[in-house]
Amino acid sequence: MVLAFRQAGTGAPTVLLHGIGSSSVAFRPQLSALADELRMVAWDAPGYAASSDPEGPLDIDGYVARVEALARDRFGDQPVHLVGVSWGGVLALRTAATRPALVRSLVVIGASLGSGVDPERAQQMHERVAELERVGSARLARRRGPRLLSPGADPQLVEQVVGTMAAALRPAGYSSAAAVMATTDLTEDVARIVAPTLVLAGAADEVTGPARAREIADRIPGAALALVPGAGHLANQERPALVNAWLRGFTRAADLVAAALPGDLDPDARIHERNIR
Repeated sequence: MVLAFRQAGTGAPTVLLHGIGSSSVAFRPQLSALADELRMVAWDAPGYAASSDPEGPLDIDGYVARVEALARDRFGDQPVHLVGVSWGGVLALRTAATRPALVRSLVVIGASLGSGVDPERAQQMHERVAELERVGSARLARRRGPRLLSPGADPQLVEQVVGTMAAALRPAGYSSAAAVMATTDLTEDVARIVAPTLVLAGAADEVTGPARAREIADRIPGAALALVPGAGHLANQERPALVNAWLRGFTRAADLVAAALPGDLDPDARIHERNIR
């Protein structure tokens, strides 16, 4: 399977995971603005954009294994700053919970604990696949793309989001991703995360929103929560200067924490250390 990605920058290893209706194109504002400090790799998830279709449907740990393989291929044994938006945030949360040695810091944007936390949300996620098959990627993007931004979003950005979605979506990738979202409930998993964690949400996000961001932050020991004013679901695209400032500062802080803490600290000690600071 071919796994495509965009890369940019020098410095701290960083992996970027896009949302369920997007591709690596969504991280252009980060790939350009943060290249002086972060060495970034943004993937096209299996079955999206320039990546080939998965051999079969993947479960969430199948995606996590591919995230880890990409990180190891590009950065060797170095731990990475892991950034995930929406569905990519769900994958990032599971990765941090199950691969603690891989993740130096975790930032999720517009994420949730998965649609499996609620039967209605799970059913809605399953229905998206039928919608794509019925109307095609271009019409689905036109229907859903504008909802991912705030009501006052720049029309040019709206068209960019719609265009990215239309170009990225294929049935194999989208159906696999939707099935994972529909069956995932990370309520218990996220308590295992030991990496320094920042949870971001657009203040005007009507897809997941601040309430679900708080659900995540409340369950991760020591996690920080911040709202991005004037942003909808895709805060990294709609308010890139603000999000980039958070990413720059948080990854710097995480690198300093990693340098200060003894390498042999067990996870419980790391959690305690973060909580008392």
